[in-house]
Amino acid sequence: MTTIDHFNLRSFDLNLLVAFDALMSEGSVTKAARRLKIQQPAMSHSLSTLRVLLQDELFIRVGQVMQPTSRARSLAVPVRQALKQAQLALTGGDAFDPETEQRTFRIAMSPEVKLLLIPDLTARLRRLAPGIKVLARVFPYEAMDPSLEDGSIDLAVGCTYTQTSRRSFETLYRTEFACCYNPDLLELSNPVGLKDYLAADHATISQNETLQGCIKDALEIAGVELNVVAAAPGYMSVLSAAQSSPLIATVPSRIAERYAPLLGLEVSSLPVMLSFPPVNMVWANHAEGDAANVWLRQQIRESLSASGVSNEAIAAVLPRAVQALETA
Repeated sequence: MTTIDHFNLRSFDLNLLVAFDALMSEGSVTKAARRLKIQQPAMSHSLSTLRVLLQDELFIRVGQVMQPTSRARSLAVPVRQALKQAQLALTGGDAFDPETEQRTFRIAMSPEVKLLLIPDLTARLRRLAPGIKVLARVFPYEAMDPSLEDGSIDLAVGCTYTQTSRRSFETLYRTEFACCYNPDLLELSNPVGLKDYLAADHATISQNETLQGCIKDALEIAGVELNVVAAAPGYMSVLSAAQSSPLIATVPSRIAERYAPLLGLEVSSLPVMLSFPPVNMVWANHAEGDAANVWLRQQIRESLSASGVSNEAIAAVLPRAVQALETA
């Protein structure tokens, strides 16, 4: 057990750690002061004191946001853990109660997950935990580790997020794709045949510089080329394009089953087998046993389970896909 230097700790105002944690969470002196219910000059004084004691700027103003330095990022997790332990010790037990908790969870989500998860998760939280809010955020893959470690986000849910030495993960579901089209604009059989699928114009989701976007690798593996005439970063834009133009939108089956009927679109199985990575839920190793994080993970599991296509529906789609391949 590490010996505690009581003398040195006594000379350090532990309230400064609370101020530091608030600044890490809010990214603003004004917002941090409001969070701690103190005046802004008092928060500025705490920051100045921390800078002197730790011999580092800690936070540098970039536009309207105070960006943490490398030193601040390295302190963020141990300070947060120390404060949580102190809170648990003072309350005599687990401090997290979803019915009374007032906080915002920040979750990185892929476009597919946002459309599937936000509606059901919001409804669940309004019912079970009215004081809890969710902020869905977009994070590039390379930003995942530092964002999870410093608490900028609580979880990540998507198809590009995986396990590393600093993260834990859980596979939530396998991603299957379907194609959607407006039957008033395209005369196609359902299921769509391979020849018709390849001959049609297409719309896809893309968050990079390619028209094929997230299905590019899957198409190359399958040896298939599509004439993509429209690409957008969100699935509703892609489905809306299929509603107003004679083209096929290739989207995840869960998205198609839930949203395509609202736009009057037909949903068909794909006439070609495309392979996609599964959707994973990822969290920092240090959050493994955190009561709030554990609870949030369970709400996400149950929300996605409720919004998913049933096994019976999937079983019904697969024979159509096989039939389309055989008759193409």
